[in-house]
Amino acid sequence: MVSRVIPVDPFDLVIFGATGDLARRKILPSLYRRFLGGQIPEEARIIGVSRAELNDEQFRAQVAEALSEFVNQSKQSAEQIAGFLRCLHYVTIDATEEAGWDKLKALVRPDLVQAFYFSVAPALFGALADRLHGYDIARADARIVVEKPFGRDLASARALNDTLAAHFSEDQIYRIDHYLGKETVQNLMAVRFANILFEPLWNAQYVDHVQITVAETVGVGGRGAYYDTSGAMRDMVQNHLMQLLCLIAMEPPYHFDPSAVRDEKLKVIRALDPLGPEDIVRGQYVGPNGTSYRDDAGNPNSRTESYVALRCHVANWRWKGTPFYLRTGKKLRARTSEIAVVFKEPPHSIFDDATDWRENMLVIRLQPNEGMNLKMMIKEPGPGGMRLVQVPLDMSFAEALGEEGADMPDAYERLIMDVIRGNQTLFMRGDEVEAAWAWTDPIIAGWEAAKARPQAYDSGSSGPEDALMLMHRDGRRWREIRE
Repeated sequence: MVSRVIPVDPFDLVIFGATGDLARRKILPSLYRRFLGGQIPEEARIIGVSRAELNDEQFRAQVAEALSEFVNQSKQSAEQIAGFLRCLHYVTIDATEEAGWDKLKALVRPDLVQAFYFSVAPALFGALADRLHGYDIARADARIVVEKPFGRDLASARALNDTLAAHFSEDQIYRIDHYLGKETVQNLMAVRFANILFEPLWNAQYVDHVQITVAETVGVGGRGAYYDTSGAMRDMVQNHLMQLLCLIAMEPPYHFDPSAVRDEKLKVIRALDPLGPEDIVRGQYVGPNGTSYRDDAGNPNSRTESYVALRCHVANWRWKGTPFYLRTGKKLRARTSEIAVVFKEPPHSIFDDATDWRENMLVIRLQPNEGMNLKMMIKEPGPGGMRLVQVPLDMSFAEALGEEGADMPDAYERLIMDVIRGNQTLFMRGDEVEAAWAWTDPIIAGWEAAKARPQAYDSGSSGPEDALMLMHRDGRRWREIRE
């Protein structure tokens, strides 16, 4: 199966923080892969900006090293790399100073699509926006891309939105969440809204519960100081898991249109019931040889969670009474991200000898090995009578799409090209961000007021024991965490 490549017109993309880790690992390699895919014309300009004193050739040499490290060797011909590097330019700028902006203005062409990627700390957004307009660099329809964190609470999120809104309208702002760029996440909308098979069953009458899991095997590592001021709730739930919940629970939009899709997602966030203490489990990993969270964070008295599990309810007609269980954590048994939609059992079984009855389940795997798995009951083969067993109908994107599927585009590739095209469907809107914080803030405030320490769990386990009980009390169980 060959995908249809949609080329774009020549553009200028300015990457602030171009020598930083995110640019090296994700942004620039993603742009190179899209160049190989024929989506970036040779006339495009990719302009790196940072405080480092570099010229064009030195910047290109750094990018070539990054491509060597982060791009598959089979895609690294000298000719292809040279063609991409010719698109690259560099300007030395300190966001809080005045030097270099005139040079940047001379490079950014006023008659092409303009995009400015703020791969820097949010504290610098205001300074960048002020100077892009003060030096008359950004056109009225220019696009800006900002990375999370989109604030650390409702007040800071509003302040950040106000900072951006001082110079850019909402339709110019692209808040990037790389989870929304994953092939499986987008296919979730296709499965729901392009197939009559599932949508009639996608409600409380037929769905018993939904599980959303994002498990990591790594600890906080070198991010300990930052993570200890954030925790799993701010770092993962308020954005990544919340967006996955919205896509599962949202009503069908009137059209596959950015505003329509984001309107329906916002309704889900606003319909979430407040959580009580009985709906929440917090954990902190412990382990031998200095692998405990507090050691990694450098804070022996830390009360920050490296794991959180939640039981949520969406208060609307479609989902009344159907729980959504969310969990995410570090130092767990396996690295996996998935959504499991568990359907109810038939109201009456005619198979009296079915001793191992299992629910139908749709499992959407985000990582690793992106794909979908539908678990259903069939008769066990053989002459042993009518005995039922559960079997999967498994679809891996890599296998289904052949050779091309084995090397699917990275989420950043898709999202950056959507910025160039002006498509905001997979980006968070300002009111979405604020609504998510409005729901999250009381939960975090309750923890801070109680000053309770998270429950310890062993590194390499599936999380705290209380997280198991969160579902056991409801007569349910988590899916096993495994790759």
